[in-house]
Amino acid sequence: MASGSELRPRRGVLEICIHSAKWVPVLFLAAVIVWSYYAYVVQLCLITVQSTIEKIIYLIGYHFFLAIFLWAYWQTIFTPIATVPQKFQLPGEDLEKVLNPENEHTARIVIESFAQSLPVVNRTINGAVRYCEKCTHIKPDRAHHCSVCGTCVLKMDHHCPWVNNCVSFTNYKFFILFLGYAFLYCLFIVLTSLKFIILFWKVHTEEVAGMGKFHVLFVFFVAAMFATSLLSLFIYHCYLVSHNRTTLEAFRAPVFPSGPDKNGFSLGKYNNFQEVFGDQRVLWFVPLFTSLGDGVVWPAKSDHEVDSLISNNHQQRVQQV
Repeated sequence: MASGSELRPRRGVLEICIHSAKWVPVLFLAAVIVWSYYAYVVQLCLITVQSTIEKIIYLIGYHFFLAIFLWAYWQTIFTPIATVPQKFQLPGEDLEKVLNPENEHTARIVIESFAQSLPVVNRTINGAVRYCEKCTHIKPDRAHHCSVCGTCVLKMDHHCPWVNNCVSFTNYKFFILFLGYAFLYCLFIVLTSLKFIILFWKVHTEEVAGMGKFHVLFVFFVAAMFATSLLSLFIYHCYLVSHNRTTLEAFRAPVFPSGPDKNGFSLGKYNNFQEVFGDQRVLWFVPLFTSLGDGVVWPAKSDHEVDSLISNNHQQRVQQV
């Protein structure tokens, strides 16, 4: 039977393998992007397209959409998640009572007593304060525990394997821009290569034959497939933004003291949009963080709270300057 010291190296190797496996979807997309660059720039623009002006227009447009798409993708992947502040962590004495309660009601009483000093409104379906047994802290409103990241994440939307990251408060804007710009990138490839796809089907000569033709045909169909999927996801998340919901909240409405309410955080479509994209219009579609709030406190349906959120964000930005 293996001893503890022998199991530790094995466990370390297993963790490294699991961590590496999480990057497989990202590396797959990176490979597709690199190949699509070759197929479009080399095989289509430099070899197939004959007009110099047409080459220049295609290349400029392609590189613009590629750059803005990759910028948003990078931000989505590498922006760190926002974790729960220390003030939500139960102190040692209270934690001991929760982990080793005298009876079934002791833990709930301790948690509810500690939560009275915290800005939490959401409850469990049973009306109790939301508490994470794995992280041993009170969950802020809209925060959820991610089993992949191994921690609670502020305003968690979902964990996306294609970015190897939680889509949450800190990168939700980047994720939506990534979907939108990736769709435009694919759409640009489809529209600009369409006439050559038609030409390939109509003309059967050595000039349009060979592997070059295969690459152009394949990049057209791959781009069309991705564009369809991306558009559906983009529209869905625009719908969620307009109603101020996360993917998790769309499946299970957040519970307030008054009961479940799927529109509990909705502040009106414009304010909902501002909460994600910020109040600086010039930066709405730029992959830079401009979301309002701190990820912990979320205004409900109250004009006073909406104004307070926007005012506080403005004051924070003035102080930083």
